[in-house]
Amino acid sequence: MSNWEGISEFAAVAETKSFTDAAARLGVSTAHVSRQITALETRLAVKLFYRTTRKVTITETGQIYYNHCRQVLDGLDEAERAITNLHQTPRGRLNLTAPVTYGESIIAPLINDFVTLYPELEVNVVLTNQMLDLVAENYDLAIRLGELKDSTMMARQLACRTQYVCASPDYLAANGEPQILSELEQHNCLQGTIDNWRFTEGNTPRYIRVTGNIRYNSGWALVDAALKGIGIVQLPDYYLRTHMDTGHLLPLLDVFRVPDEGIWAIYPHNRQLSPKVRLLIDHLHSGLSKSVC
Repeated sequence: MSNWEGISEFAAVAETKSFTDAAARLGVSTAHVSRQITALETRLAVKLFYRTTRKVTITETGQIYYNHCRQVLDGLDEAERAITNLHQTPRGRLNLTAPVTYGESIIAPLINDFVTLYPELEVNVVLTNQMLDLVAENYDLAIRLGELKDSTMMARQLACRTQYVCASPDYLAANGEPQILSELEQHNCLQGTIDNWRFTEGNTPRYIRVTGNIRYNSGWALVDAALKGIGIVQLPDYYLRTHMDTGHLLPLLDVFRVPDEGIWAIYPHNRQLSPKVRLLIDHLHSGLSKSVC
């Protein structure tokens, strides 16, 4: 007898407290249910039900067995629903959050493409650089950049980002090109929200304190200043890639560049990943595949 055989019949009898009603629920004969229960009791060497002509009562052992079987059957039902949903049109609400600049420039266009494919979805996106509580604030998904610090979340890497130090040809013609990290002291370094730029020398992380005559909390404003020859910037590739490709900004100090960092989709560990969220993660991964580490 298979380990699975008789489980559905057993659960049906436990829930209906009747062999006849269990048979009707399953669409089989009462005799079939009775045979399956008897065989199951024989295999387990326990009594699962007390039977009289008027009443069926589950035993204490039977109740323990039912509690475990119900979890297994619920899991099978959930698995079947998940497979079925994969072939249905995603619909309903999706809540997600992403960092402001990366969300605006990279994630939002991919989400718009996704909604074009599945117009029955309602997508709510909050762009913020704050680390929101996904569980407390009911978010299905978050995009995170760099090192992950929350071990309570599940994560899938979507892509990676590269930090570059760049300057315009005009700036370098007027001021020279730094060859080693200490030479940054001689240059106008356009600053963001932190004073220290990150590098790697050999296998050792280095943090270089830089100074300059401009500070912005906007990467795009720093890019504009660099394009106008005001100074040197350190920014992720999604700010700089187009200008580097055209030669309007030139990479510097590449030998000291920090290793690439991950771009992640994270979601709560204790939450069943719905098919529509899984589809969105797959869509984002596909759209970002050119920058996978």
